[in-house]
Amino acid sequence: MTDTSTPVVALDTSALMAPVEANIRLFEELDRLLGTYEAVVPAAVRSELDGLASGAGTAATAASVGADLAGRARTVGVDDADVEDTDAADDDTYAADDDTYADDALVALAVTGRVDFVVTNDRPLTERVLDADTPVICLRGRNTLAITEP
Repeated sequence: MTDTSTPVVALDTSALMAPVEANIRLFEELDRLLGTYEAVVPAAVRSELDGLASGAGTAATAASVGADLAGRARTVGVDDADVEDTDAADDDTYAADDDTYADDALVALAVTGRVDFVVTNDRPLTERVLDADTPVICLRGRNTLAITEP
């Protein structure tokens, strides 16, 4: 956990796309759950959103909205060394694409204690973050967020 009194919340691509895909009011739900917090987005998540937004269809629209919402958060970098410490390179499913790197960046933020929560709707990422002893905020019900403790 971080040493500040204000919790730091890292946002995943799926969380930032949820307002379109799941009709959720992301920041209002975070306000309800946490009150005061600092939202951060790894640079790799911004890159993933930009790539998805350049396509067509509903996913591109959701990614475009997500990219706009990411502007409400501070962009953070993650060192390659921190990502390597998440054991992603030993995982058989590891591939050096934006999606995997974004997930690895979020896990690295959790492992290194730079964030107090990760917001995601991605089940495999949820499991990895919980394994790093970091709580996950994810969708519960139709359009409500809830905290899952490790």
